[in-house]
Amino acid sequence: MSNYEAVIGLEVHCQVRTASKMFCSCANTFGAEPNTHTCPVCMGYPGTLPVPNKEAIRKAVIAGLLTGCEIARFSKFDRKSYFYPDLPKNYQISQYDMPFCTDGCINVGGEGVKGFSGDELPAKRIGITRIHLEEDPAKLSHYQGASGADYNRAGVPLIEIVSEPDMRTADEAYAYLTSLKEIMQYGNISDCDMEKGQMRCDVNISLRKSSSDPFGTKIELKNLNSFRAVHRAIEYEMWRQAQELDAGRTLRQETRGWNDDSGESYLMRTKEQAHDYRYFPDPDLLPVTFTEEEISEFKANLPELPAAMRARLVAGGLTEYDAGVVTADRHLAAYFDEAAKSVKNPKLLANWIISELLRELSAAGMDITESPITPANMAELVNAVDGGSISGKIGKDVLPEMFATGKGANEIIKEKGLAQVSDAGAVEGFVDQAIAANPAQVEQYKAGNPKVLQFLVGQVMKLSKGKANPKLVSDILAEKLK
Repeated sequence: MSNYEAVIGLEVHCQVRTASKMFCSCANTFGAEPNTHTCPVCMGYPGTLPVPNKEAIRKAVIAGLLTGCEIARFSKFDRKSYFYPDLPKNYQISQYDMPFCTDGCINVGGEGVKGFSGDELPAKRIGITRIHLEEDPAKLSHYQGASGADYNRAGVPLIEIVSEPDMRTADEAYAYLTSLKEIMQYGNISDCDMEKGQMRCDVNISLRKSSSDPFGTKIELKNLNSFRAVHRAIEYEMWRQAQELDAGRTLRQETRGWNDDSGESYLMRTKEQAHDYRYFPDPDLLPVTFTEEEISEFKANLPELPAAMRARLVAGGLTEYDAGVVTADRHLAAYFDEAAKSVKNPKLLANWIISELLRELSAAGMDITESPITPANMAELVNAVDGGSISGKIGKDVLPEMFATGKGANEIIKEKGLAQVSDAGAVEGFVDQAIAANPAQVEQYKAGNPKVLQFLVGQVMKLSKGKANPKLVSDILAEKLK
């Protein structure tokens, strides 16, 4: 493979998060009984007329703005003809030569950023050719001797994001997909749940001898249902194509499927050309136009993207790692931001969310949107620890109680009498008891072994049942043992 350079481009489909389908009023939903959310329009009955979903168009434009695209002031819908059971009309309403969004980019990699393989990924700009809006086909399920079609998905709004062939490695493709998913989620464009088919990816890949050579024969890979599968498929296809070329065989343009179990691609069909689809403007739909004022309004209401939020959190005291974990999920980022409004120490808040709250959620099989601990209650716990009301150790006992009951930290601390003892007189009494009970360790400390101090601090904490202020204990012990 070292004799070749890979040229990789991705075509990513994301279902747009709307209440209804693209051209009718049927619900855009997942998990309902098959074929219960259909109507004459999305089933392609003769004489029916499509009506565009304004919200889907708005979100397609927002997706373009969030990826740096130019927005077309004049666009149109086209008919893409092909005959397959997943298309009730025998054509798909899509966009051909006048998409809503063109010429964008996503930046990936950079200092300290590692790819899927664990190697540091250099900073790189990945171009976006276009983003267009279309309708999703039905979902086909294949059984032994039969196939089933669920038309609930037919007509769901779908954006296709086509990259430039700027990627050269599987790691770059993985990083591009990760960044794209974050952008679509933060922009509330799509939930991007791959298990529900809300985000799907096709890979175009070819090999050439060097970067100065023309592109090689393009092979398309389909049926990739995870980012990991994309990474594995690219690695395999780079190897397979290199084997073919080294053997003197000529590659042909084709579409191949991916079998994740065997880790191999397989031939599906020779690749269609654009003219095979017989595109032409849809006569039932008017062109879509935008004024400069409308575009300006879209731009003025764009959400903060993950990269910008990470930079803000790092500037506010979080480490790069903490900021990366917090912003990896849009809902977790929103939870952190809400809790951070009420704390003085955002770094401590991040520590508690990442190490304690996420562990409780994982054990319960829940995500952050289902957390019994509200952002306000999480802030209350962090403030109690940060302000010395309770120790970190006691805080780790309080949090599971909060998780189980939904109560606030202060309520539990009061109910169970867990407030930290910070009265110097009371702490001094515990210190005197610990010194009297451990003469050998006291002599070791006085003989020049400073590590013994932590042992004595532990003894004081036991005597106080964990309620003594650890810093105050350490200070009083050091003073008494001079």
